[in-house]
Amino acid sequence: MSSQIPAQTTPHGSKNDREIIDAKVIVTCPGRNFVTLKITTASGIYGLGDATLNGRELAVASYLQDHVVPNLIGRDAGRIEDIWQFLYRGAYWRRGPVTMSAIAAVDVALWDILGKMAGLPVYRLLGGRSREGALVYGHANGRDIAEASDAVGRFIEQGFLAVRAQCGVPGIKKAYGISNAKGYEPAESELPLETTWNTPRYLDVVPKLFEQLRADHGPDVELLHDVHHRLTPIEAARLAKSVEPFRLFWLEDATPAENQKSFELIRKHSVTALAVGEVFNSIWDCKHLIENQLIDYIRTTIVHGGGITHVRRIADFAALHQVRTGFHGATDLSPVTMGAALHFDTWVPNFGIQEYMFHTDETDAVFPHDYVLRDGRLHVGDTPGIGVDIDEQLAAKYPYAPKQLPIARLEDGAMWDW
Repeated sequence: MSSQIPAQTTPHGSKNDREIIDAKVIVTCPGRNFVTLKITTASGIYGLGDATLNGRELAVASYLQDHVVPNLIGRDAGRIEDIWQFLYRGAYWRRGPVTMSAIAAVDVALWDILGKMAGLPVYRLLGGRSREGALVYGHANGRDIAEASDAVGRFIEQGFLAVRAQCGVPGIKKAYGISNAKGYEPAESELPLETTWNTPRYLDVVPKLFEQLRADHGPDVELLHDVHHRLTPIEAARLAKSVEPFRLFWLEDATPAENQKSFELIRKHSVTALAVGEVFNSIWDCKHLIENQLIDYIRTTIVHGGGITHVRRIADFAALHQVRTGFHGATDLSPVTMGAALHFDTWVPNFGIQEYMFHTDETDAVFPHDYVLRDGRLHVGDTPGIGVDIDEQLAAKYPYAPKQLPIARLEDGAMWDW
């Protein structure tokens, strides 16, 4: 009797089928700008990757079109790891938001292709489900505490189990996170909007906000807050301590994290859970924070963190130190990234929460997708790949519109962190 393993037949997915024959960059603005990479193989199967970098979209589009795409043609789309290493290590100038967003677009498109060729959703390629749905949080805001509390109540009525809350700061005309529109979109002008910031007033109002939210909505809803890098380490420690009685799910971006040791000071003074990382681009940006357990949630995104291949390494490293994921998921990330993130969320063992902001109807039409919101959680479908497509004809009807993010200055005119 032969001890050889019987030959396996593969209906598609040979090296010839996987050869990349085309890669193109699609820039569209159905309410806001998105950059999408579409990679097509010899078999006709294509994959999509998001390359959107809010306020600097064309820099990534150029990096892809002028430098990355010529290197993809003729390569085997199934060699995902090798292509990732080629784009990261072969560029010499490593990391940074432009490079890593471009790499992420390629990486997610290749995972999408792999799933379609295998006839499987990406979460199954990663190892299968760890959960049935991904807990998400919405964005509630108001010009004052009462208005913010009303907004939190509306999210709870919609079935949200977790809500991020922001409110206006007395005397500050344009506080971060506050919008009169249906959805918050900070990139609203061709040149940066200049806003004013006052830290003492902010530190005074935030504890009052969460005291009122607990009084109005009880202990069960998970409450989150985004400082948006506005505080020094000692100020951040003071805020974290002052909101302890209200049990925040997390305090996000309490201080700029370029100096990762600054979080040590916050930890010494408070047990409020800390989240950071939406502006990180690699595992090196969060190494000290994670290995010293200075944060509880890592927010690095698939689109800005080099794709599924690299963010999986970050998540595994975080798991060793009991740090959970909490991906950024604002509307500056297209449904392509949300689809990829949800497949990752469905699989990753150390999942924490997923940010979720509603895209416009126009965006949803350009990017049809199979994920759905139900009972406070997002659920992915079983469409092979990431479950997101693009209507190129419709996308072409929405040309690029220059928009930049705001900046912040102190009341004396000095530049501050936005």
